[in-house]
Amino acid sequence: QVHLVESGGDSVQAGGSLRLSCVVSEHIPRGYCMGWFRQAPGKEREGVASLYPGGPDTNYADSVKGRFTISKDNTENTLYLQMHSLKPEDTAMYYCAARAPRFSDYDPCALIDYNYWGQGTQVTVSS
Repeated sequence: QVHLVESGGDSVQAGGSLRLSCVVSEHIPRGYCMGWFRQAPGKEREGVASLYPGGPDTNYADSVKGRFTISKDNTENTLYLQMHSLKPEDTAMYYCAARAPRFSDYDPCALIDYNYWGQGTQVTVSS
């Protein structure tokens, strides 16, 4: 069963912007942590941004702070990643993910142990 469907990936020039979308299935509780991850060829997957809808609290990888914004439209049950000032090193497959928050943790929605994943959308940034 498909729970997360990403879209919006594209090829852009450095300095450009993109907005990724992720439609979230009704089967994923609205209080779940939502995150964006990315994986470039030959590299490990890395967490980009997370959001706890109950806050809403957001956190970002240092590499994207000030350039990327994660948000969620609860009316449309869609997660977004707005990306500005894109760099060639942002080139990767971007994945939307979800999991239950862990309130015993310092960061209930830390970018680890996500267990619902989308199929990914490709972002390519050329110099």
